[in-house]
Amino acid sequence: MTEFLNNLFFIFQRISWLSVFDISLVTLIFFGLLYSLRDTQAMALLRGMILLVVAIILLTSLVDLPAFSWFAQNSLPALLLALPVIFAPEIRRTLERLGRAGTVWPVTAKKADMAFEQTIHSVVSAAARLSARQHGALIIMQRLDNLDELSQTGVQLNARVTPELLLQIFYPNTPLHDGGVIIVDSQIVAAACVLPLSASGILNRTPDRQMGLRHRAALGTSEASDAIAVVVSEETGAISIAHAGRMLRRLDPDRLENILIAFFRPNNEKQKTNLLKRMFPGIFAGKEDK
Repeated sequence: MTEFLNNLFFIFQRISWLSVFDISLVTLIFFGLLYSLRDTQAMALLRGMILLVVAIILLTSLVDLPAFSWFAQNSLPALLLALPVIFAPEIRRTLERLGRAGTVWPVTAKKADMAFEQTIHSVVSAAARLSARQHGALIIMQRLDNLDELSQTGVQLNARVTPELLLQIFYPNTPLHDGGVIIVDSQIVAAACVLPLSASGILNRTPDRQMGLRHRAALGTSEASDAIAVVVSEETGAISIAHAGRMLRRLDPDRLENILIAFFRPNNEKQKTNLLKRMFPGIFAGKEDK
């Protein structure tokens, strides 16, 4: 015990403010890495890799296995080279978030603001009417991240947003009802777009595993960009909204409109901040209906 305390005292004697900063910096990097990988399939991969490395270290340390030790030591560089390939989507998403840091919503003109408020009203009106008829819908509203790559997968429309047009697009069995609609500013750029499905690990742990493709595509798009996804369930008519890989369900039209205005109105930063503080800690649970 005395020797342990002496060693501990010796360690503390050698610690300086620079050492504390160094340790804190490494801790912050690991925290940021784990935080960015939370609720994704990459977290399960990371846990598996850590368990594998720990098992190999223990096995080579406790048991004299020359051939296995040689194999483990020569396989480690290959494992390090494989990390960027395994975690490529998460690395790209993190770099995109860093690139968006400090950016602001660029629309400042009063005319453009009024036009987009009309767009929001049209989206809310269409969502309410689709919900009443239990017609499924998926509406993606672009913010800062460019969605040209996704819009190229659908049918180009470049039409003004109106409730009637959205109702016609998502009417069952029509040519454009399958897939998502992408809205940029005040225009429907494309319909019947193929969108990325969510890779969130939350979906595998929730009771609502029978979630439809529209909800998975809404989550996937919100994970890959900062876009807002509005979903109407074909089975229940429930209205949901997805952002940043989280989903808020069972919204009424008034609440949906308030959320969209908070995200898109340039003079409403305080309202948006308060809304996000209320939404993300508890309301967004990642449990979506079909």
